[in-house]
Amino acid sequence: MPRTRHSVATRHRRKKVLKMAKGYRGAKSKCYKSANEQVMHSLAYSYRDRRARKGDFRRLWITRINAAARENGMSYNKFISGLHDAGVEVDRKILAEMAIDDPEAFSKLVTVAGGSGVGSPEKGSTPSRATVAKEKVTVPDKSSAAEGDDSGDEEDG
Repeated sequence: MPRTRHSVATRHRRKKVLKMAKGYRGAKSKCYKSANEQVMHSLAYSYRDRRARKGDFRRLWITRINAAARENGMSYNKFISGLHDAGVEVDRKILAEMAIDDPEAFSKLVTVAGGSGVGSPEKGSTPSRATVAKEKVTVPDKSSAAEGDDSGDEEDG
């Protein structure tokens, strides 16, 4: 019978699992069966949580942006919608960093988002009282300036 030249694969597999289980409490670091079970669970948890971490950070960024936007008198929803309408492409991670590190720049972004026509009637949403009041004040000025003459326009106003 020839001499075997390769070691036992089972021993390598078990040593690998016990090495991964180092630091676990009790039998989970000593006995192969319980160590293998715990290592499989741990690997599954780490895989799952690497993906969940991305959602956790997004939630944190949204909370920070919302707090900073409300300090500037705007809700998170209107802020993000206004930035989108204004064509500003800044992701939430950078917005959250700006809210903490550079409040002046963040407040400038809030003014940009506020001036982009959020809640305008063209989008199908109901206009706010301020928008309606602004339109009532500015519409006669624009129509009279565009017409040039005042003949017969007083009856329509």
